[in-house]
Amino acid sequence: MNIAILSRNKKLYSTRRLVEACIQRGHEAVVIDVLRSYMNIASSKPEVHFNGESLPVVDAVIPRIGASVTFYGTAVLRQFEMMGAFPLCESVAISRSRDKLRSLQLMARKGVGMPNTGFAHNPDDIQDLIKMVGGAPLVIKLLEGTQGIGVVLAETKKAAESVIEAFMGLKANILVQEYIKEAGGADIRCLVIGDKVVAAMKRQAQAGEFRSNLHRGGSASLIKITPAERATAIKAAKIMGLNVAGVDILRSERGPLVMEVNSSPGLEGIETATGKDVAGMIIEFIEKNAKPHKTRTKGKG
Repeated sequence: MNIAILSRNKKLYSTRRLVEACIQRGHEAVVIDVLRSYMNIASSKPEVHFNGESLPVVDAVIPRIGASVTFYGTAVLRQFEMMGAFPLCESVAISRSRDKLRSLQLMARKGVGMPNTGFAHNPDDIQDLIKMVGGAPLVIKLLEGTQGIGVVLAETKKAAESVIEAFMGLKANILVQEYIKEAGGADIRCLVIGDKVVAAMKRQAQAGEFRSNLHRGGSASLIKITPAERATAIKAAKIMGLNVAGVDILRSERGPLVMEVNSSPGLEGIETATGKDVAGMIIEFIEKNAKPHKTRTKGKG
């Protein structure tokens, strides 16, 4: 098969591993920088151009689209979908998961466990907003934040009011979330492929930090997850419509709570912690499922 990998940097660990896995399994792999590609949006013959020429037809596309280029990246992916390529994760599913508010509302509707979450626009609502999520301590998140950036732990009510007022003064969209103290600064990253959790790791925040992201100095280790955590991760990925997802779960007194569903999960941390060939499993999934024009959403919102 000819497989296109949409990535801005071919030297990144995840991109390199996916290219290696393609070659090892006998496929052709091409890495395409989405911001350097451009499209001919024609109903008769849609095309994607890169480096001055039209790209040949590809059988499958693996999107590794960063959060900062979601709009343009999903447009390019949608173009490949129009051309009949099989998307590992569909453009609609990626857009859905990148919208934190929308993704939480979709999971809440389907009964997935989550921390109590509030969303507001008017500063007059701050008092009730804090009360709604159970009071301080609480977590305040920028809707557009990634990798732990734009996430603040407010340990007192006064601190929470100040941070919320500051974000609202900047016209930023924020979520206010219950702080799960019993998680102890740790979360579980479940890597879902299809309808299976193929790997899981525990991410532990460093001393004095509550964010467990590996980019923030957190450590990763192998963990055995419970049947409830496994089922929750699979359900969350399915609700988003993602064939591959990193589902971040907190262990709480009331069971597993989903924090976030990531449509482009990094492979380095989880492959290192578990010793599993996740990149190979992704290519194997494509081999079993790739068919021309096979998209569940057919390009609909």
